[in-house]
Amino acid sequence: MRLTVYLAGEIHSSWREEVKMKVAALKLPIDFVGPMEDHDRSDNIGEDILGKQPNSISKDAAASNFNNLRTELLMKQADLVIALFGEKYKQWNTAMDASAAVAFGKPLILIRNEAHHHALKELSRKANATVETVDQAVKALHYIFE
Repeated sequence: MRLTVYLAGEIHSSWREEVKMKVAALKLPIDFVGPMEDHDRSDNIGEDILGKQPNSISKDAAASNFNNLRTELLMKQADLVIALFGEKYKQWNTAMDASAAVAFGKPLILIRNEAHHHALKELSRKANATVETVDQAVKALHYIFE
């Protein structure tokens, strides 16, 4: 059995690479997909496809359409979603992606530290598993294949 895992969460740190390296070290049969990690590409995709937009709000709306299309397609094809709520960045996209995973009926592993417990309590109760670290999420993936 091979799984496809959608890695939802902020795109500014290397947490995805950490997950991929740890999964590779365990030789787990997992493919990874996720949001566009090139921030400039993500911000500009609407204009790249539709052309120059009249203002920044229209530019954001155009980009959001294509980013949402990409996210929905990849997430719906995934077998499982891991959503990381990190320390430093605003987490609106992570919350949206984790909620979408729940709505799509995708199994969800939520990574959040103890400090975010209260803010994410409802979402955490909807997740199949809530952990505090990337290592714990990788151990959960490993357990699937035991």
